[in-house]
Amino acid sequence: MLKKIRMMVLKVCWFLSPLIFLLLPAPIFPAPASFIAEVVAVLEGDMMKVMKTRQIFTVRLQGVDAPEKNQPYGEQAKNFTESTAFGKKVVVNLKREDQQSHLVAEVILEDGRSLNRELVKAGFAWWERDQSNDLSLWQLENKAREEKRGLWLGKDPIPPWEFRAQMRSRP
Repeated sequence: MLKKIRMMVLKVCWFLSPLIFLLLPAPIFPAPASFIAEVVAVLEGDMMKVMKTRQIFTVRLQGVDAPEKNQPYGEQAKNFTESTAFGKKVVVNLKREDQQSHLVAEVILEDGRSLNRELVKAGFAWWERDQSNDLSLWQLENKAREEKRGLWLGKDPIPPWEFRAQMRSRP
């Protein structure tokens, strides 16, 4: 009797094994570390949409924080990024994904320059210290400050993280 039960269990398992396999979640493969895409929209100085094989991704520049659109120099930061990258092929070097599912990346322009660095160098973004330990961004920010480029022309520019905090605390 026990032998018959074992045989039935084995037959049922053998019969159901393909179904169990189909019910298991698909394996998750990591996204490629980098890919080539076209910049199809610039949302803010440090955020854009890129298209890769008909798929659109929102990319946030890693290690930099540009002024918000409704903040002084926000429109200029956006215009700088548009004039530098819009409609062009770029290499997106993925670093991580943020809480809003944006890809956080370094974006390399066709001529090999880093858009992240160019934005800071032009004075249209801060080095995001808590998100990047890239000291070259710190050096570029300091040089832009000294040479009063971009937002450093203004008196005491407000960092975007402080501006966002002020906006959240308003009634």
